[in-house]
Amino acid sequence: MSVVISDEILEASQLTPGEFRQEIAVYLFQMGHLTLGFASQLAEVPLDTFRQLLKQRNIPLYVYDVEDFELDIKNLQSLGRL
Repeated sequence: MSVVISDEILEASQLTPGEFRQEIAVYLFQMGHLTLGFASQLAEVPLDTFRQLLKQRNIPLYVYDVEDFELDIKNLQSLGRL
């Protein structure tokens, strides 16, 4: 599938085609719609470069939420470590 962005929209964004792709990739990654690997592919940059881009924007690579914490507590309890 291809998505066509009109020149008018691209010009209005004041971004280059590469920057536009990166912005979309960052947004989709941040919203949890793309994995790190797929987002770097969409941005057409190496994985390490995409990680650096996220780091510059203070966007975490991983989200550790309350559910993850509760699961860790449960697992530690079942192992007898808590």
